[in-house]
Amino acid sequence: MSVALSEDEIARVRAATDIVALITESVALKRSGQRWVGLCPFHGERTPSFSVNAHEGRYYCFGCRAAGDQITWVRETQHLDFVEAVRHLAERAGIELREDAYAGPARRERQVALEAMARAVDWYHERLLRAPDARPARDYLRARGISGEVARTFRLGWAPDEWDALTRALSLDAKVLEVTGLGFVNRRGRLQDFVRGRVIFPIFDPSGKPVALGGRILPGAAERPDGRVEPKYKNSPETAIYSKRKTLYGLHLAKDDVVRTGEIVVCEGYTDVIAFFGAGVPRAVATCGTALGEDHFRVMRNFARRIVLAYDADGAGQSAAASVYQWERQHEVDVVVAHLPDGLDPAELAQRDPAALARAVEDAVPFLRFRLERVLAGADTTSVEGRARAGELCAAVIAEHPSDLTRDQYVMDVADRLRLEPRALREAVATHQRGGRTAEGPARRAAPPVPRTRARPRPGHEALRFAVHGPRTVRERLAPALFVDEVQRAAFEALLESASTQGAIEALERRGEEEAALELAEIAVEAPEEDPTEGDVAAVVAQLIRAALPEALAGLSRDLAAGRVDPEVVRATIVDVKAREQHLRDEHGAAAEGAERDLRDWLVARAATAP
Repeated sequence: MSVALSEDEIARVRAATDIVALITESVALKRSGQRWVGLCPFHGERTPSFSVNAHEGRYYCFGCRAAGDQITWVRETQHLDFVEAVRHLAERAGIELREDAYAGPARRERQVALEAMARAVDWYHERLLRAPDARPARDYLRARGISGEVARTFRLGWAPDEWDALTRALSLDAKVLEVTGLGFVNRRGRLQDFVRGRVIFPIFDPSGKPVALGGRILPGAAERPDGRVEPKYKNSPETAIYSKRKTLYGLHLAKDDVVRTGEIVVCEGYTDVIAFFGAGVPRAVATCGTALGEDHFRVMRNFARRIVLAYDADGAGQSAAASVYQWERQHEVDVVVAHLPDGLDPAELAQRDPAALARAVEDAVPFLRFRLERVLAGADTTSVEGRARAGELCAAVIAEHPSDLTRDQYVMDVADRLRLEPRALREAVATHQRGGRTAEGPARRAAPPVPRTRARPRPGHEALRFAVHGPRTVRERLAPALFVDEVQRAAFEALLESASTQGAIEALERRGEEEAALELAEIAVEAPEEDPTEGDVAAVVAQLIRAALPEALAGLSRDLAAGRVDPEVVRATIVDVKAREQHLRDEHGAAAEGAERDLRDWLVARAATAP
């Protein structure tokens, strides 16, 4: 049976977790005044509507109204329950919580795996830098243009050609080897390292924690003494801390430049990523021994909207077109292709001409354009038959694109270049569409925005914003009776009852007052660019009072009609209220302050006694 986490423990975890640092592990954020903004990860969009307030520890999307704190973020993005999310953040912050049966084994196993992987990466790295047997590895890296400084940046390493060098050096047991993928028990029952005799390329998660290894065998060493041929690369298996489908090599180093430029470059290999960094394009990543897939796009679209495929020419051309077009539409990204000279991968081009590699990214063209250029480059355009054949091939390529307008633009372009009738080419495209089948499935729709029940009065919203972000004295000038909107009134009452905005939001959520909770969640990330002035506060309070007076006076008239109050008292009250309201409109200084105070007090009293 699980022991419930105490409120103090939960508060400690929240306080120790920088929400901006947490969210930027998977979403690109840019500072905007006192807030951080970016593209919402919960629904597709091109204009940033996702906002984070570091001081309040809250996020809010003005598009789909997703909102929450650090714990909510982990729950929503990692599909954990509340206790698991708190424990995840506690582990991240180095906070020890009371052990309980619920979290123990899995959490400890993950922590042990991360610690063991970090130690292994350090050990391999030191071997590369200092061990005599690593000299061939150092020579190989230098020959590939990888200096000692670059090796340190990417934490490259060397696995000695021994059965269990790492296992012995770090005293790893069979269980740790299994959960990390660092080794295994061989057929003789001995512990054995997973990689040996290879240059190590550590793989990190977006926050910079090592989670896996890639190992490259040295040239000429692929054939073992027993005649067995080793693969060129060997990558860690899937583990509790590593998923190949979701991990991009180099993202922890690339994400700053990706955010700055709005562009991410995707390669096939580890050395390609390093080559792009050396060529002045430090926003390259690579898949880890697997094809580019849906989960990779989910990760990338949180950082950039322009995705540059920088494979070798054949690799880019053979990518599944239907999938690329689906990902473009589903994740609202632009996929373009960097044209590399035939037969050269990015690492080779970087050694010959680093500037040419950078230019290839700058000159990248849309995916469909790239594929058509490949067809046209190999076409015989000197004969009628050659142009017709090229037209048929181009029609098949164009037919795969889902947009009618895009297809027609390329039809006109290709028809012009091949001196064909656009109508004939258009018919050829239509024929391929009718007869061809694609692997494309329906685009997954983003969750629809959560609708507001109705628009909220702006003065009430501004007053709540001042109450949340302004000096404490602002709240003293407000009262629930000043809010004509019941949702905003409930939000302000929760603020008065709670020690923090977070506490107010949680109280509203417990009571089922979701609209009021969302109103505060939105305001929590909506900090003003500068503190409100006395004039700002006075103007908003005056607007609240003037909006609340008509209903209060109407209620007084209803009391009079029902015979519940003395007519002379009512008439005197109405005259007095209207006179003070005029002071509030026309006067400044002490007179206006007195009118504000008296009217606020009267509205509070009226709310307390109204039937």
